[in-house]
Amino acid sequence: MAKVIAINQSNYIPWRGYFDIFRSVDEFILFDDAQFTKGDWRNRNRIKTPAGLKWLTIPVEGKGKFPQKIRDTRISDRHWGRKHWKSLHTNYSKADYFKDYREPFEELYLNCNEKFLSQVNFRFLQTINNILGIGTQLSWSSDFELPPGKNQRLIAICKQAEAGKILLGPAAQVYVDESLFQREGIEVEWMDYSGYPEYQQLYPPFEHTVSILDLIFNEGPNAKDFMKSFEFPSCACP
Repeated sequence: MAKVIAINQSNYIPWRGYFDIFRSVDEFILFDDAQFTKGDWRNRNRIKTPAGLKWLTIPVEGKGKFPQKIRDTRISDRHWGRKHWKSLHTNYSKADYFKDYREPFEELYLNCNEKFLSQVNFRFLQTINNILGIGTQLSWSSDFELPPGKNQRLIAICKQAEAGKILLGPAAQVYVDESLFQREGIEVEWMDYSGYPEYQQLYPPFEHTVSILDLIFNEGPNAKDFMKSFEFPSCACP
């Protein structure tokens, strides 16, 4: 079987679909050489509250720095972690499994002193993968030699990683030219985000597009039952 990789920009506490991609590949490469985009998922995500959805946003330095790469994006408020943890505690302390997972997340939020957004995202992704039992190799795009051009950079990473298939999220369809990958013998597969089941969630109505922390705090060890990739064995190289 061909090695399968994913190449994706790092997100802050992303939703469950992001982690299904993680578990579906042999290597997940954080594409933090991409330009940081304001008002996107790189430094923010949503949680449920009694008053509706709420954004948790990591403040970053932006004035006079755009365009800048994700990996060069600095955090502008060193107290952001305490503020986010307070919001999570306030809104999820009554969730069935909050107490079970409080310790690792409280430790992370109160002691995350990273200066760059990419490093913060990396630490949270690692922690959540450990909780979910996802052992996929995690790499950085900076580990590879990148030529100019969006498609060309993805292809170069695939070839250097010795991958025969790349799994991409649907948002990449706007710029990926599958024929260029086919010429290099690389198969392109698209992640299907449809059909996710609902789970026990505080503060109805149900909302799918929230941080995976919502799923973990509400369903705990049963979180895997509401994710697609756990229906099948994890991807593994021969």
